[in-house]
Amino acid sequence: MDFDKAVRNRKSVRNFSNKKPNWRAIIECIDAARYAPIAGKNFTLKFIMLQDKEKIQKLANAAEQDFIAQAPYIIAVYSDSTRLKTLFGEEKGEIYSRQGAGAAIQNILLSIEDHKLAGCWVGHYDEEQAKKILKIPDSMILEAIIPAGYESERKKAKPKERINMDSILYFNEHKKKQMKAPFSPET
Repeated sequence: MDFDKAVRNRKSVRNFSNKKPNWRAIIECIDAARYAPIAGKNFTLKFIMLQDKEKIQKLANAAEQDFIAQAPYIIAVYSDSTRLKTLFGEEKGEIYSRQGAGAAIQNILLSIEDHKLAGCWVGHYDEEQAKKILKIPDSMILEAIIPAGYESERKKAKPKERINMDSILYFNEHKKKQMKAPFSPET
């Protein structure tokens, strides 16, 4: 994988073809999540690889996003932050769990791109309804659903308009725009 290329080309795709990728490729994308940073060596995430078209349609309805039903696979990412809350307290445990989920989801999305597949991080859905469809216990949090498959028409990635680094990067403290040279010229 060319990491920079995967990062720059990754995009949210909302139009999937009827061509179904090999299920092993989807498992490899999920496997990438295991390499995300985690707090306290406590991996809190679980995954469901869904290919049942009826359930996929129900998830699309729960998310009120029709494009989800086009995808041949859905990757559901959910977590149980109980151990992290025990280790770090209620608030921090929840934060660390969410941070780990975000990192794992990004790994999945980058792996999807690397496999020349398409996907989209979906975070808007009726969580109670979606968890019921997937039979996820109430105590767990559905972090995301990721439709995955081939893009209906793989388009060359357009250059993405990016935020100017000057407007988001500071040095040593908020709003400090200049950095002192890290070494002297004599060294």
